[in-house]
Amino acid sequence: MLDTAAIVMSHGKKLAYGYAEGVNDNMCQSHFHDFFELYYLESGERYHLIEGELYHLTANEVVIFPPNVMHHSYGDKNVPFKRIVLYFTPDMIAYPELCTYLQKKPRIFSLKKTKKSLLYFLLSMLDTEWDKEEGIFQQEYLESLLNQLLLTILRADYTPVQSTPKTRPAQAVNYIHEHYAEEISIPELAEMLYVSPYHLCREFKKATGKTIVQYLNMTRVLHAQRMLLETDYNITRISKETGFSNLTHFNRIFKSIAGMSPSEKRKQYKTI
Repeated sequence: MLDTAAIVMSHGKKLAYGYAEGVNDNMCQSHFHDFFELYYLESGERYHLIEGELYHLTANEVVIFPPNVMHHSYGDKNVPFKRIVLYFTPDMIAYPELCTYLQKKPRIFSLKKTKKSLLYFLLSMLDTEWDKEEGIFQQEYLESLLNQLLLTILRADYTPVQSTPKTRPAQAVNYIHEHYAEEISIPELAEMLYVSPYHLCREFKKATGKTIVQYLNMTRVLHAQRMLLETDYNITRISKETGFSNLTHFNRIFKSIAGMSPSEKRKQYKTI
C-alpha cells in the first residue's frame, strides 16, 4: 500500500490525511516518523506491533503514535479493513501540555459508539479542508480542527486497549526490542522460550515474515536511524550502541536496509 500521506509530509507539509482500504495488505517491517500519527480503524481488524507489544484493533479504535516510535500493522488473511491516517508535526498542537502528554507514549483507544460520528465528522472536515487549494487562514483552521479532534478523543468515554497475550514469536520480538544492543544468539533465545531453534525460527518467520536475524538487523538499523536523527554521536559509537560487532558490518547492513550509508542518512536528516 502506497502511503501517499507520508509522501506529502516528506515535502515539508505540517499535516497530511490519508484513507485506504484493502485485504491482505500488510507492512513487511516496522518504521517510524519524525511526526505524530493518528490511526483510525473505520472497519475490519488489524494487528499493530508497537515497540515490541502486539495490539489487536477492531472497528472504531484509534492509535496516536508519538514521533520516533517503531511500529507496523498487518491483518489476518482475507480480512478486509478501512483506515484513516492523519499525520501532523508537533508544532500543530496548540497546547504545550497536550503535546507533552501525547509525546510520552503511544495511546490506543476504543471509542464508544456515541463518539464515532463526532470523530468521523472532524476527520471529514480535516480531509475536506486539507484537499482544498490554499486559502485564507487555512493553516490556522486546520490546526483548530486538529486540536479539537485530539481533545475530543482524549476527553471521550473510552476503554484503553490492552496488548494481547504474547505468543512465542511475540516474546522473541519483545526480547529483541529490549536487548537489540546486546549479542543475541538464536540457540540461547530458543532455550529461554523452551523450544528448539528450528521451531522458533519457523514460528518467527511465519508470524513476522522475516527471519530472526533479518528482524534483529532491521530493529538495530531503525534504532541507529533514530540516533542519527536525535543525537550528535559519531557513526562508530552508534554502531556499537545498536549492537553491531564492527563498523564495516554496520555500514553494510545499514545500507542494505536504509538504502544509503549512515553518513548519507545523517546528511538527509539535516536537510529536513
